[in-house]
Amino acid sequence: MSDIGDSVNRMPSLASARSFLFAPGSDARKLSKALGSGADAVVADLEDAVLPDEKARARSLVVDAMGGGGDSLRLVRVNAVGTPWFDDDISSLSALDLDGIVLPKATPEAAARTTQLGLPVVAIVETADGLRRAHALASTSGVETLILGAVDLGLELGLEPRPDGLELLHARSTLVVDSAAAGIRPPVDQVWVDTRDLDGLGRDCLFARSLGFRGKACIHPAQVEVVNEAFTPSQDEVTRAQAVVAAYERAVEEGRGAVALDGEMIDLPVVERARRVLANAKRSVLHVE
Repeated sequence: MSDIGDSVNRMPSLASARSFLFAPGSDARKLSKALGSGADAVVADLEDAVLPDEKARARSLVVDAMGGGGDSLRLVRVNAVGTPWFDDDISSLSALDLDGIVLPKATPEAAARTTQLGLPVVAIVETADGLRRAHALASTSGVETLILGAVDLGLELGLEPRPDGLELLHARSTLVVDSAAAGIRPPVDQVWVDTRDLDGLGRDCLFARSLGFRGKACIHPAQVEVVNEAFTPSQDEVTRAQAVVAAYERAVEEGRGAVALDGEMIDLPVVERARRVLANAKRSVLHVE
């Protein structure tokens, strides 16, 4: 088996991106700062972060800012389908070489309309209707991944924040299950709104990861490093996964379908999980030695 660090691709893909940093489309300085933050994906926001009378100017700024290269994926969050700005947003982005469109208030029908640019769609689930139809949304052609929009969803459902985050357990688990059932990448978790509490962000990332999420939305460059680290397999995880795969391969060569490793029974499902850890590490932007 080759070393994980041999061929790490330092350019992320939507399939493996961990940090999705949102920046106001009306603020050229913040867009520039976001593009230099090290985020796997930068999302120029034409929706909530832009006042109605600033929409046209923001489109122009986004076209200028997102037209170049760089180490981050470049996406744009358009205004929701049915708003007065959606069609103009889509039209203005048609000439850009983007990596995807982020769709707010997503439904299967809205996602189908958004694919007209031929770009992958990152769909934000932030309404009760969107949550109820998350599997249909994830199964819509062109939808690459789902993001949990917990603030708007929590408002609609009347949720009250808890220190343990369990008010969102149903929504989080629904997105994980429906993404897997639809055969798309694991979903991206909610924004951590307290930009000063990086320790809390780290804990929330690990909780989301334990539920099956493989990325998180960010609203400040300082959050990017924490998110990237939390959703990258650690050296200990990689070492253990390598040992599991090696032990199983030796067992297969000896004609056995299972083997014990440090007291743990290693069978095919355990091996597949280990292989997934190694694949995630290899796709990571960070080198894993």
